[in-house]
Amino acid sequence: MLKTHNLYSLTFLLLTGIMIVSPGFLLEKANILAQENFAQTNKIFSDLSIFQGTTLVASTPTPCYEDSDIEHRYKVIVTAYSSSIWETQGDPFITASGERVKDGIVANNLLSFDTKIRLPEIFGDKIFVVKDRMNSRKGDFHIDIWFPSRQEALEFGSKLTNMDVFYD
Repeated sequence: MLKTHNLYSLTFLLLTGIMIVSPGFLLEKANILAQENFAQTNKIFSDLSIFQGTTLVASTPTPCYEDSDIEHRYKVIVTAYSSSIWETQGDPFITASGERVKDGIVANNLLSFDTKIRLPEIFGDKIFVVKDRMNSRKGDFHIDIWFPSRQEALEFGSKLTNMDVFYD
């Protein structure tokens, strides 16, 4: 009986140690592999983290595959916003580029104003144009789509998808 108890205790300690050490080791190994893949190949990888418990932040671009009509393709987080005072700074109907909000406008912190993007898995061939900015805590690989109502924005929710970038 004593040997069985010691065996269970030893097993418990080993498993607990593995669970404490493994996540850090695995995360470090995943980051190294992700950097190597990004630098050397076009393999898919994703480096996401949780920010403030509910917001996903894509911290590393994810190359997906080559396509002759696009400049870049990245894995991004897509959310929605509306012209609500609590979701914007200043006039809720004027974008950071100085233009009035309308269908097809997106906010992003990485891409230049007037950059055209497509979110084919969600909207097919619809082209969006970057005209607005987001809070910097959202990161560079996050797209916020403008919707005319708060309800539509809430119903859209949050999605992880591919973004095609077109440069003129």
